[in-house]
Amino acid sequence: MDAFGIRKTLDLGFDEALARIPEALKAEGFGVLTEIDVQATLKKKLDVDFRRYRILGACNPPFAHRALQHSLDVGMLMPCNVIVYETDDRKTVVSAVDPMQTMAAQGDPALRPLAAEVLQKLRRVIDSL
Repeated sequence: MDAFGIRKTLDLGFDEALARIPEALKAEGFGVLTEIDVQATLKKKLDVDFRRYRILGACNPPFAHRALQHSLDVGMLMPCNVIVYETDDRKTVVSAVDPMQTMAAQGDPALRPLAAEVLQKLRRVIDSL
């Protein structure tokens, strides 16, 4: 764990890691709703070069539904972001948001057990890579 979430450095190339993540998420009930290619976006918008970097918006519909039943505002913290980027030495880092730092910290005590369950699922995703 780091300050923002669950992190793992892989001895895999960026493309191979990126290809494995959707299946790892699927095994825990998540789907990828969005994918942002940060490298391409920064090149297009600012004409700057940046490392290979993707942001995947992962959603587990049953958990999302349960969370939204407690608080409609929790939608601001969805989907669960998973980032993938290439390091200078060509390794790949994968990190997932820690819902205990986002959703559970929101103040509604009913969300803490749900956030803890989502955290465990995301840990298994990252550990499986």
